Amino acid sequence: QVQLVESGGGLVQAGGSLRLSCAVSQTIFSINAINWYRQAPGKQRELVAGITSGGSTNYADSVKDRFTISRDNAKNTVYLQMNSLKPEDTAVYYCKCRYGLYDYWGQGTQVTVSS
Repeated sequence: QVQLVESGGGLVQAGGSLRLSCAVSQTIFSINAINWYRQAPGKQRELVAGITSGGSTNYADSVKDRFTISRDNAKNTVYLQMNSLKPEDTAVYYCKCRYGLYDYWGQGTQVTVSS
């Protein structure tokens, strides 16, 4: 019913930047919130950032002042700009939304930060 496709991951050196994209098959105007999560090997999935339909944003303490979440309603796309990347940011990054009564997840995109 809702498909999310992440892109933009890759290998980057510490201190570098990446911009992740999450393309949504439904108009994101009607979705209350879209969130970015990440999961590193051996660790629990954690919330990285979120944005609501009203434009409110929130961030994990570990990424504040380095990551920025934004959206383009016309393109039905949510972005995660990641600057000053650290090796501990290495993880699979997922976007997720709730539409109606159900949660929908993207397939994930790998981000690897080398030191």
